[in-house]
Amino acid sequence: MAWRRTHNCGELGIENTGEEVVLNGWVDTRRDLGGVIFIDLRDRYGITQIVFNEVDKKLHEKAEQLRTEYVIGIKGVVDKRDDENVNPDLDTGDIEIIVKELEIYSKAETTPFEIKEDIETGEEIRLKYRYLDLRRPDIQQNMILRSDFYQTVRSYYHQHNFVEVETPVLMKSTPEGARDYLVPSRVNAGKFFALPQSPQTYKQLLMVSGFDRYFQIVKCFRDEDLRADRQPEFTQIDVEMSFVNEEDIMESTEQMMTKLMKETIGRDVAPPFERMTYKEAMKTYGTDKPDTRFGLEFADFSELVKDSEFNIFSNTVQEGGAVLGITVPGQGEMGRGAIDRLTERVKEETGAGGLIYIKLNEEDGVKCSVEKFLKEETVDAMVQKAEAEMGDLVLILAGPAPDVYTQMSKLRLMMGKEHNLIDEDAFNFLWVTDFPLVEWSREDQRYHALHHPFTSPKQEDLGKLDDDPTEVRSRAYDLVLNGYEIGGGSIRIHDRELQKRMFELLGIGAEEAQERFGFLLDAFKYGAPPHGGIALGVDRIIMILAGGNSLRDVIAFPKNQKAQSTMDNSPDYVDQEQLDELHIRLKRGVGPEEK
Repeated sequence: MAWRRTHNCGELGIENTGEEVVLNGWVDTRRDLGGVIFIDLRDRYGITQIVFNEVDKKLHEKAEQLRTEYVIGIKGVVDKRDDENVNPDLDTGDIEIIVKELEIYSKAETTPFEIKEDIETGEEIRLKYRYLDLRRPDIQQNMILRSDFYQTVRSYYHQHNFVEVETPVLMKSTPEGARDYLVPSRVNAGKFFALPQSPQTYKQLLMVSGFDRYFQIVKCFRDEDLRADRQPEFTQIDVEMSFVNEEDIMESTEQMMTKLMKETIGRDVAPPFERMTYKEAMKTYGTDKPDTRFGLEFADFSELVKDSEFNIFSNTVQEGGAVLGITVPGQGEMGRGAIDRLTERVKEETGAGGLIYIKLNEEDGVKCSVEKFLKEETVDAMVQKAEAEMGDLVLILAGPAPDVYTQMSKLRLMMGKEHNLIDEDAFNFLWVTDFPLVEWSREDQRYHALHHPFTSPKQEDLGKLDDDPTEVRSRAYDLVLNGYEIGGGSIRIHDRELQKRMFELLGIGAEEAQERFGFLLDAFKYGAPPHGGIALGVDRIIMILAGGNSLRDVIAFPKNQKAQSTMDNSPDYVDQEQLDELHIRLKRGVGPEEK
């Protein structure tokens, strides 16, 4: 039976000198210095040094058994350390505990990696032994940050009259975008539930039901290819409001994020957040989620070079492409070898066909890598357009649109990181607005909703819906933080007839629409308020606040890049009896025999 602790391992100080205390925790380190054994005892609150001397031989012999990660309890007296032995790196570094009694709760084998910060152990090993990885202080701090995050979010929304409503985890499959995770129904043979990609239709139904302010911290699921900032199951803050416009939702979200930043990491951010249209973001940064912590905005040289004798430039522009540049400050002295290596990186990492440059330095003046094909006045005009100064380097890409914008966006980030242009301590929020309502898919030969099929078009663009749908702007908005999309939302379609038009535009006929979304369309028959909302990615936000670069470091039990949990070996095969109950037969060649 565990001793009831009087304190945790992070709270004792000089003011406790002479007190009898009980501590419980893990052995972090052990040092035997000529008969005196020093143990750093660790729990999630901190570390306290405990001391076993040779006065009590039996106790000392018992302490000699201790090894790292043993779980123990001790009773002892708080003692002030000598000045020369004070440890300024510990909150408890002014004191130590002279142990009087020791209880060993459990012994531990040697762990596959050290329980400390900044280990170099591969992620697969860490995920296999995740319960050990979670002992490490940096991962524990991420989990505590996540807990504080939840408390702050709930506090804000409850203070502003939002109702927290849980929506179903088993729902109807309405595939649109990523693949659904399907769940077979035992009692309804041949039928399947889907795990929600988001509670989109449910939260709209809640608005129809009269809950004008809803929120939920909800688990969502998408069966898609993974990367560092994606997981098959993820958490979002889901919000919906009635009788609102874009400004209302943005303002509410800004207030919540401001409170969140202050109460979780002690940072002040000042609303209103910067705003930028989708077209402006793509033209200036080549992405709809630009990192605005640094400059390197695009300069468009297309007009300047459309009639030049350099065919790569002129042909590109005449064929509808673009010639773009960025100015990298202070790199005008870069040597030929370094630029050649950069060119190879650019080809490999961005997919661009090549890299052209203009160097400005005192020795060579203005030097362009293709100057023999360009007039001097054209190069000078490009330098002026790029706002380059002596000592700078202008990097240029040419290619078809929109590919060249994506390539230049990657090059911009590459230069920002490589030349320390990014303020790593900054938190730059940005609203991106006026997204296209739909985009044409050459692969499917039909239109796809850029956000989802319930997003409302702008009233002033409705006239283009039938004749020029790609020019229709939506009432959608994304929230971006430091180059990550952390949230997205829109004003929804609440008119049944307009929703039908949207389905038709997306190639969803009346019969299919009724089959897939009939419950929502039917609900609109009985009076639907104008409404809109937003969903914010919890995992991604916490990753940024924690200063990490992988969602797996802020989720207690994440999946790897193959959507597997190697700790508990899931997903895994199941017994044939279970499959029979679910009326499922596996394809030939798929099953346990393939292990």
